[in-house]
Amino acid sequence: MGSAAVQVVCVALGILGLIAAVVTIAVPRWKVSAFIGQNIITAQVQEEGLWMECVVQSTGQQQCKSYDSLLILSSDLQAARAMTIISCMLAVLSLLILCAGADFTTCIENEDVKPKVSLVSAIGLIIAGLLLIIPVSWAANNIIRDFNNPLVAASQKRELGACIFVGWGGGTLLLLAGGLLCCFSRPRSEGSSGTAKYYSNSASAPSKNYV
Repeated sequence: MGSAAVQVVCVALGILGLIAAVVTIAVPRWKVSAFIGQNIITAQVQEEGLWMECVVQSTGQQQCKSYDSLLILSSDLQAARAMTIISCMLAVLSLLILCAGADFTTCIENEDVKPKVSLVSAIGLIIAGLLLIIPVSWAANNIIRDFNNPLVAASQKRELGACIFVGWGGGTLLLLAGGLLCCFSRPRSEGSSGTAKYYSNSASAPSKNYV
């Protein structure tokens, strides 16, 4: 009963982490304009994401444009696209595997196989969390490095966008779900087989002493 409750919690954490990963991929708020030095014009804000860049006017109007070519993108942005997409796909697959092998479902009736299936799902969730945290941290490091670089013009400097923090949160949720599953996904076949051997030996013992 306790294991099933933990699995339900892990499913909820995995779904929340998956939603955060999708938001991180879709919303163009990885980088936002930094208003420092002479760059104090706040009439428009530039926002950059994985797939497009947007300009938000002070009136609330927003204009977005997709990147012209994949070849002009930086290496961290290209890697972020690949790793975040793989993270989402792996998280979905891991959640499906977890639901198939969970104690609160009957998709798999063999009780000895269920812990192994849950362990596979746990490993998938952990990898998905790492694949989400790595590109977000990489992008954050580049943003902070350029912000502190005196050779970069003030108009070209950016600050951390909301998607960076959403990605960190989503990756942490996926890691937490996978870690909990690893702790509670233990095979139960050894204990049952040892008990069976104990009863079989004790049952045969009295027949040898008396006729």
